[in-house]
Amino acid sequence: MFETLGFQSLTAPQVAVGFGVGLGLLFGLLAERTAFCFRRALVGEDAPQARGVWLAGFAAALLGTQAAVALGWISFDDHRFYAQALPVAAILAGGLMFGAGMVLTRGCISRLTVLTGSGNLRALTVVLVFAVTAHATLKGLLAPLRTTLGGVTLDLGTLTGFAALPGGPLVWTALLAAGALVLALRSGARPALLVQAAALGLLVPLGWVGTGLVLQDEFDPIAVESLAFTSSMADSLFWAIAGTAVPANFGAGLVGGVLLGALGSALVSRRFQWQSFSSPRETGRYLAGAVLMGAGGVLAGGCTVGAGLSGTATLSFAAFLALAAIAAGGLGMAALLQIRPALQPAE
Repeated sequence: MFETLGFQSLTAPQVAVGFGVGLGLLFGLLAERTAFCFRRALVGEDAPQARGVWLAGFAAALLGTQAAVALGWISFDDHRFYAQALPVAAILAGGLMFGAGMVLTRGCISRLTVLTGSGNLRALTVVLVFAVTAHATLKGLLAPLRTTLGGVTLDLGTLTGFAALPGGPLVWTALLAAGALVLALRSGARPALLVQAAALGLLVPLGWVGTGLVLQDEFDPIAVESLAFTSSMADSLFWAIAGTAVPANFGAGLVGGVLLGALGSALVSRRFQWQSFSSPRETGRYLAGAVLMGAGGVLAGGCTVGAGLSGTATLSFAAFLALAAIAAGGLGMAALLQIRPALQPAE
């Protein structure tokens, strides 16, 4: 479809960078205003309300994505989320690691990216260490861990998602979205927050349709992707240190847009505030959490947004398994911190 848009001097990959920036700006703005975060929804002090916000975003992402699939705009038949060989060991181990890490750092990587834009230097430190670790797990020192665990697979055949179950995608989309919306409305979260969270969730199908339909060019194809932070952070790091040899892509644009959107929202609302570490113990816990999230996000196939929001919107079993493992890792670390309060990182 890209060739019909009339761009004369830009290629599809180049336009994808700008598209990523625009999508990131909207995500950064809405995520900063709603404090959108899976960790808060799981074990935060305001967990019921935060859970309602997250579920509203999930419902909107699911409905929008499956509507695009039903209209024939996009398809996930060849996407990695629907691979028949499910890397079960990598997903489970990575999810547990990511969940534990996000509790140690008091935020999932998407939330910490937003906090970086609002002046939180703890979050900035985590983001940088996360990016280095993710890149090392993808292509560097930790890659053998990824390939070893990734080799342990479960053959799902054609049963790779809810769409293959009796009832098909329509029934399962309706059931999952309705359940999420009921819980969101009963969470006690303010209606205005739920509306903004739903708007954030609609960025997921916008990303899928943008990269999977609008910007597709058979002569210069780009990856079909949406909101995601693990691979995007690794790509941003690689581009930042080798920009003359490696062009920016959708992921790098997304991260830059999120930082700018969060910064703008924080400045306008006067929530921008410089914050840093208060003790060496706290620094160590955040660094440990960043490493766990960086490696875990790669192994699990995504973070709480890449797998947990964009991935589950495809109805993929792999994405739901990753999200469940992340939740288990987060709850386990939270329980450990209750047993050993000295491990608790100060906020």
